[in-house]
Amino acid sequence: MRTIMRRALTPLAVIMLAACGGGDDKAGGEKAEQAQPSSRTLAATLQAAAGNDTLGEVVSNAGLTGVLEGVGPYTVFAPTDAAFTTGAPGADFTDETMRAQSAALLRAHIVPGALSRQDIAAAIERAGNGSVEMRTMADGLLTFTRDGEAIVVTAGNGARARLTGEEAVASNGVLQPVDGLLVKPDTPAT
Repeated sequence: MRTIMRRALTPLAVIMLAACGGGDDKAGGEKAEQAQPSSRTLAATLQAAAGNDTLGEVVSNAGLTGVLEGVGPYTVFAPTDAAFTTGAPGADFTDETMRAQSAALLRAHIVPGALSRQDIAAAIERAGNGSVEMRTMADGLLTFTRDGEAIVVTAGNGARARLTGEEAVASNGVLQPVDGLLVKPDTPAT
């Protein structure tokens, strides 16, 4: 019985020890600083985040505010307002007629689990080939790599963005600002 219990608890102990292990050091030996968790949900965090007004409107239009208020955890790779302007000129994901496209765009920017920038960087470092893949809620793959100090995320369709700005840790996940859209929207017919 003890052997069975020991075998069952060993993986849990390893995970707990890894979590207590500190974190990756920045250049110069100082500890990497992690964002402090908030009592706000992802939906509330998104509404309060500067530079993400368009994404907040897209979430509302898609009818997914309730999801981002839910249990989670999720990591939202949140395109900035500028990303919508340059990545989808002419496409208005806040328009009611674009509700389905808005929902698809959001699912392509959300992965299950709460991933800090430090977690993503550590996963890239551990990967033998310098990249790590994560599956989105749209069942697509996002590939994370380094470009100097920056973390770059590439979608399966070739769309690329860099993690930018400050991450925000919410009660049910993490908001990771990105400088581009991870989808290539259809251009509207003219």
